[in-house]
Amino acid sequence: MSQTAPQAGTPASMRALNQRLVLDRLRRHGEATRPQIAGDTGLSKPTVGQALLDLEQHGLVRAIGRNAVGPGRAAMIYRMAPDAGHIVGVDVGRKMIRAAVADLEGTVVARLERPNRCRSGAMLLRTVQETIQRVIADAGQAPEDIVVTVLGTPGIPDPATGTMHRAPNLPGWERRGLMQELISTLGADGSKVLVENDANLSVVGEHALGAAQGVDVVACLTVGTGIGMGILINGQLFRGAHGAAGEIADLPFGRVPAGVTTRRPGPIEVAAAAQAVVSAAHERGLSQMPTAKAVFDLARDGDETAMAVVAEEALKLAHVVAVVTAVLDPGLVVLAGGIGRNADLLAEPMRQELAAMIPIVPDIVGGHLGEDAVLVGAIAAAKDTAWDLVVDRRVLRRSAGEA
Repeated sequence: MSQTAPQAGTPASMRALNQRLVLDRLRRHGEATRPQIAGDTGLSKPTVGQALLDLEQHGLVRAIGRNAVGPGRAAMIYRMAPDAGHIVGVDVGRKMIRAAVADLEGTVVARLERPNRCRSGAMLLRTVQETIQRVIADAGQAPEDIVVTVLGTPGIPDPATGTMHRAPNLPGWERRGLMQELISTLGADGSKVLVENDANLSVVGEHALGAAQGVDVVACLTVGTGIGMGILINGQLFRGAHGAAGEIADLPFGRVPAGVTTRRPGPIEVAAAAQAVVSAAHERGLSQMPTAKAVFDLARDGDETAMAVVAEEALKLAHVVAVVTAVLDPGLVVLAGGIGRNADLLAEPMRQELAAMIPIVPDIVGGHLGEDAVLVGAIAAAKDTAWDLVVDRRVLRRSAGEA
């Protein structure tokens, strides 16, 4: 028989509300003594004391010592218990799958990465599941200890059909219903499963712990195997009416490099993603360049032909940023992804091109989180939901049983 939250206005509901207020104070502002919590929440000291006792019993708060500052008896210091639950973040990329387990404060306790050699959606689903199982075991946790799992992937998640749209670089990943299978499989032990576009998680990560901290309007341009953009407006992730905000692969572009197939989602991805850089290098005689990284490394060493390829790439990306700037007026553009991480070579020529195209040029910087941007964003995106679920399970349900 399922339990429900206590009725509003009952002693049990007031007790649960007080616990929530105390826990929120500790979560948002850090460790504190009972008098400090009382002053910040407006609750009486006895009420705070009872809430702290209850939260300790629930395993959500712990005492960590006494405050020896000032005269009189030292006050006990309390902090939230970050190990009351755990989060899994997953980054499903075309070449690599990365996973991490973090506590409720976002501190990573285990991480794992493995090559993505999958040739079908079913194989990729199994590989993701196995990777998560391994990293949970490495963290010393049981599957039921995971409260929220956030998975970052190319494409647009469609909850209505349980399908990933616009993810052609992951074979079989667009099969109808596969996303629903993924959610059901990963949530079998009670974890809430969230599927999010990887560029969206990159901008969340850079805003939480990277280059975009404190910036209200941010565009994170991710350029690698594919090309996409995550957008924050007033510090909040912007997905658009259909979840397709930032799908900049569809932007028009005049010339498609020779040798690049046209099966990719849109003109800009065909013209400016990793394979286009390789194709442009081959056109200019650098026939031994196997990857975009090799082209950028050669340019960094001063090779003039490679530098010309990089300059051409900067012009293409400036075209993208000009369009985005005209619509969003971002305070910051963060370059991320395998190509975007070459901001030392791209940012300045992009600024110069933009100065000739548009009246206001946004600041352009490289991301600070590198290949961890999606994982950091996944964990950051999960924290509030995870805490709410832990409180619901440990506080509200117990209170309901006492009512």
